[in-house]
Amino acid sequence: MKNILVPCDFSKAAIDAYQQALELATKPGETIYLIHVIEPPLMQDTMLMPTLNFEEELMHDMKEKAEKEFKALVKKKKGEEVSVVSEIRYGTVTSVILEQIAAKKIDLVVMGSTGASGVKEYFIGSNAERIVRQSPVPVMVVKKNALRPIKNIVFPNDLSFEHQENLVARVKDLQHKFQAKLHVVWVNTPGDFQNDTDTRKRLETFASHFMLTHYTLNIFNHHSKRQGIIEFTNLVQGDLIALGTHGRTGLAHLLTSSVAEDVVNHTDSLVWTYSLKNESLESE
Repeated sequence: MKNILVPCDFSKAAIDAYQQALELATKPGETIYLIHVIEPPLMQDTMLMPTLNFEEELMHDMKEKAEKEFKALVKKKKGEEVSVVSEIRYGTVTSVILEQIAAKKIDLVVMGSTGASGVKEYFIGSNAERIVRQSPVPVMVVKKNALRPIKNIVFPNDLSFEHQENLVARVKDLQHKFQAKLHVVWVNTPGDFQNDTDTRKRLETFASHFMLTHYTLNIFNHHSKRQGIIEFTNLVQGDLIALGTHGRTGLAHLLTSSVAEDVVNHTDSLVWTYSLKNESLESE
């Protein structure tokens, strides 16, 4: 991964995301783009899109404060191999991040999140959830207490082969980078029940088809996909959850919420996501 984007509001979660990015970017020529987005207060918790009309003095103060914060943050970088570029943009967080992914040819977004719950989760969602849903590149979401060596990667999967080649290849790259053990898991729920004998065969076929190494195959029974993933991760002391997401939006998102987005909102673990929409588009 050559270019990493780190949205930064200078919260602890955002600073932890920057630290995680520094762990990921270790080769000469790799660049971390720190971006701070200044948006109108009315835009933060509403679907309305008011005209951007800041007081000039307020704009200046907010930008000046962000520049000072950036200077202090960039000083924490060790070594000169990796370049760190900081930038301040104006607009809504989600739209600016998506624009920067294209403009900077970003390979990975690393962002901090405290999650969202209740009404806010269903109608607004955390910024991280919205980026997970819409990003054309992988997203790594850093939650509280998530910064630690990555030795165990949990890989929940529906065990199909369709539209998974790039997803599995990228997960294997993560596994190789961290020299981690991969825990492939089928979460068995009442609404999507499969008997263990058939599921075990599917797990073995999946591992063979994608030539997995240094892995375990697991069946975990739970009434909820989301909670099953989280509890299984805790059981095996997983350090990172790797998930494919279908990136549903609008009414489809409200009626059939993405498991990946749910996990991002409710776990304290490090989460890495990749949109399966990218694979379906490439195969068309």
